[in-house]
Amino acid sequence: MMLIDGVMVKELKVIPDQRGRLMEVLRNDESIFTGFGQVYLTTTLPGVVKAWHLHRKQTDHVACVLGMIRLGLYDERKDSHTFGMVNEFFLGTHRPMLVRIPPLVYHGWKCTSPEEALIVNTVTHPYDAKEPDEYRLHPHESHIPFDWASQDEDG
Repeated sequence: MMLIDGVMVKELKVIPDQRGRLMEVLRNDESIFTGFGQVYLTTTLPGVVKAWHLHRKQTDHVACVLGMIRLGLYDERKDSHTFGMVNEFFLGTHRPMLVRIPPLVYHGWKCTSPEEALIVNTVTHPYDAKEPDEYRLHPHESHIPFDWASQDEDG
């Protein structure tokens, strides 16, 4: 799959032993790392869509650490050679992956697992409640050519 300009993907390695497991998500000495502002955990209930939003300054580094999500990206940058391109990723327990999402790329996800999905996001700028760097579109009614319905759902 051709990636939207600035998007990077890292397959995550899970190391199990008799005590449990370890999964290294992001290091500051990797090319996928672009800076640190804040780390947060968000959850999404089964079947729920959290989309569409973008940031003008912030880069996201998204990893689903429990459950599964369908992550959609849309390049809104008119000066990008991938303008109008869509990327889609399935990530989580059964496919550990980190996805870097650059500024001005719309993104969102749907929880596709029967259990709640836990998503860890490491962002380059801390959240500023006075001037939030977040711009939203309706998940089902926008110009983005992405359908959140799964193939076995109606509509």
